[in-house]
Amino acid sequence: MSPLPPSNGIVEALVTGDKIPWYLKPNLRRLYLCLVPFCLFIESTSGFDSSMMNGMQALKFWKDYFGHPKGGQLGLLVACYNLGALSSIPFISIVSDHVGRRWSIVFGSVVMMVGSVMQGLSINLAMFVFSRILLGHGIVYAIVAGAALLGELGHPKERAFLGSMFNAFYGVGAVVGAGIVVRTLSIPNDWSWRLPSLLQSLPSVVQIAFAFTVPESPRWLISKDRSEEALQILIKYHAEGDASAELPHVEFAEIKNALEMENESRRRGWAELFQTAGMRRRSLIAAMLGLFVQFSGNNLISQYLVPILNKIGIKDSHTQVRYNVGTQAWSLLICLVMAVCVYTAWTIAQARNRITGTKASGYAVLVMIFMYSPAYAIAYNALTYVYLVELFPYYVRTKGLSWFQLFGRSAVMFGSFVNPIGLENADWKYLLVYVCWLCFEVVFIWFIFPETYGRTLEELTFLFEGEEKQNELAGIAQKALETPVTEIHEHPEKKA
Repeated sequence: MSPLPPSNGIVEALVTGDKIPWYLKPNLRRLYLCLVPFCLFIESTSGFDSSMMNGMQALKFWKDYFGHPKGGQLGLLVACYNLGALSSIPFISIVSDHVGRRWSIVFGSVVMMVGSVMQGLSINLAMFVFSRILLGHGIVYAIVAGAALLGELGHPKERAFLGSMFNAFYGVGAVVGAGIVVRTLSIPNDWSWRLPSLLQSLPSVVQIAFAFTVPESPRWLISKDRSEEALQILIKYHAEGDASAELPHVEFAEIKNALEMENESRRRGWAELFQTAGMRRRSLIAAMLGLFVQFSGNNLISQYLVPILNKIGIKDSHTQVRYNVGTQAWSLLICLVMAVCVYTAWTIAQARNRITGTKASGYAVLVMIFMYSPAYAIAYNALTYVYLVELFPYYVRTKGLSWFQLFGRSAVMFGSFVNPIGLENADWKYLLVYVCWLCFEVVFIWFIFPETYGRTLEELTFLFEGEEKQNELAGIAQKALETPVTEIHEHPEKKA
């Protein structure tokens, strides 16, 4: 990995000197407790969807209602969620940057609620597919805005932890979705699949209920010339309302001037992602990370566990849905090299099972599936959005996250179509494709990905742009620290 850029260390020093944990700070504690249902539950919707669709493949009434889909047809039913996500990509940054992070989350949540109700009330395959497209269209607005808001609003000391928890909450929804299917399996009619579909709207309901219990991103407010509001938010939550504290004023100065410096030479529109060598490298990293996160074998488990269980001789529906709950719960507990080793061992075990037909090798496949989950969680789930928020400067952050979503959702959609066909026709040999791809991931990440740990978002603005702008930003932060705090507070725009 590339070395760290130079750091002015001012914010880091102020944060390091703060020994009071967040849970002993009333304002920050309240903020984080509200961010959990508002932002962290967003990924729960995706987790709920994957585990629910996984479990539905074991439901008799769902299979009967839609004609026992398999192969390409099954792939369509699963992939249409990500087809909807792809349809939202051109509009995400426009909405999020124009109306703010909060309203973008609310908009996406409303769309998902409508899609969930339509899915639960579907009367034919076309309506079911369209409702899943609508669900997918809404989720990305919320994901991009939620990840950005967590990174831009959180205290520097907890920013990385908040970002790591964002993707981890996928597992919360996955466990709930899988558990609900276990209970509805006993319903002797179509409500065995309609009820889970309707309950998929619950995370969105929670997000809307908590929408205005958290403030807007200070960086978005500053970008809209609402600097005084931004400063007051930083003072309230990063300094517990103490206007004489240094940290919020240094942060304010860094943010305001980083946005001005970034805005001087940037293009408008999607061309921003490719206008400089540094931006092109960021875009390459985001694109490849999108492929790595969603095309590392994880979707075989999250979407097609039932066909895998069928192939190793576990065909009882009650047993299948319980294994679905088990794998999702294990994933929630929580590694790239480890993922390669475990995935390879899984391939060998499944090959032995298909060749010998022994129960021992079949259960070895289950062991490897359970071992794969924490490996994937450590490598990608905890770090993806932390890294992406740090990688992209403010004005291109939502475009960068959308660019990542474009490649990630494309990989999922491709895998959703191809995986059931590959499993049906190539059996265990199909897993070798992912083994080779994982080896490529290790090499690419080692040589191309830069390290971002230990820097503020503003210090990372010019990660690839050389030391001149980094030093200029460092000088601004130092000047803010030396300026009397009362003077900055009275005239934030003039002094910053």
